[in-house]
Amino acid sequence: MQSYTIGQAARLLGVSPDTARRWADAGRVATRRDASGKRLVDGKDLAAFCVELARETEGEEGGSYTSARNAFPGIVTAVKLGDVAAQVEIQAGPHRLVSLLTREAVEELGLEVGMEATARVKSTNVHIDRV
Repeated sequence: MQSYTIGQAARLLGVSPDTARRWADAGRVATRRDASGKRLVDGKDLAAFCVELARETEGEEGGSYTSARNAFPGIVTAVKLGDVAAQVEIQAGPHRLVSLLTREAVEELGLEVGMEATARVKSTNVHIDRV
């Protein structure tokens, strides 16, 4: 399972590291310490918190998470595998992106809930890059 430092989690959440630390101190997102004492957030916990936070801030004004190339860095919040097709959801700040792709592509990328990924949007197509 992938884990994230507070700084990495903050970047994925679109907030400052201080805000992420305050949320962790308040118990809003679970953390643990590694051998060197750094605070880490498990990917699945961060994915769940991203979805919760997006629901809380739905409808609020916020900055755009797109670049000139329409890249949405975020965290995988759901992977649904069928026999041939798959559905992957990424929470990128307040944006929820859903991509339909082949099961083979999901397996080759090793996509799972809690891992960092970037959704790239071109017209009506969403492509996912594993980070």
